[in-house]
Amino acid sequence: MTQNSLNYHHLFYFWAVAKEGSLRRASEVLHVSQPSISAQLKQLEEFLEAPLFTRTTRRLVLTDTGQTVLEYAGEIFSLGRELLTAVRQEPGQRPLRLHVGVVDSLPKTIVRQQLTPVFQLDRSVRVICREGSLNELIAQLAGHKLDVVLADEPSTSALRVKTFNQRVGSSQVMLCAAPPLVKRLVEDFPRSLNGAPAILPAAEMALRRQLEHWFEAHRVQPRVIAEVEDTALLTDLGAQGLGFIPIYSAVLDEIKRSSRLHKIGIAKGLKMEIFAITAQRRLQHPGVVALTGQPEQITGYRGTRTAS
Repeated sequence: MTQNSLNYHHLFYFWAVAKEGSLRRASEVLHVSQPSISAQLKQLEEFLEAPLFTRTTRRLVLTDTGQTVLEYAGEIFSLGRELLTAVRQEPGQRPLRLHVGVVDSLPKTIVRQQLTPVFQLDRSVRVICREGSLNELIAQLAGHKLDVVLADEPSTSALRVKTFNQRVGSSQVMLCAAPPLVKRLVEDFPRSLNGAPAILPAAEMALRRQLEHWFEAHRVQPRVIAEVEDTALLTDLGAQGLGFIPIYSAVLDEIKRSSRLHKIGIAKGLKMEIFAITAQRRLQHPGVVALTGQPEQITGYRGTRTAS
């Protein structure tokens, strides 16, 4: 092993200590003496030129570097286990890995609907989902850490990454609330929304920007009592009767079954478009092909130039 090579034996000991929370418990699990584990941890820290633990009188606490190393170590050893499984199987039995980025503003019910065709492929599939902002996920797509990104807005030239947007679905925007509030607001909609309590997506989210334009066009100004990024929290707050909320028609039936929310009216002219964003125009990954189906449109972005 060269001087610049990572010692995976040392990394495994570190991973065990981090998971068990102490040298003593890791020693018992690994059947290795504490001094031996401690020495190998020290060698790993010297190699990485950074401390991995803060040592207190009672326990070991991961440093920021230690937390980063732990995340990578978990992926490395998970891949190792998968490698053994794949090698021991027949080629046709090996699971297809699909790395999917999911923009955190996208309702999880819609994500499940989009992923359903992937799980219906005639081969074993393992889907790995990562959540984050569009900027974060596009960076991972560019770094080949993701195969596709699901988002409620297209990737644009502002992100300075060449991508291709494939529209895979759309949904109307409905305004909903708990029954007492619906009774007040359903008459004279949408003028009834003026001054009404509202729980809206955070300001930087695509749906919020659309709603603000829609409110302005209809000359109404709701009283915003909360702004949230998480769609599940938005739905829960709306179900408590605190204010009206926007809901996509694609998930309305499911939300009505699980909560007390009912429709006030349709925000006509507004819709959410669902995009599958890839780094290649020509799709090759079977999982991405299944996910996208027959795309309605493909647009590509390279720098500030847009092609369609």
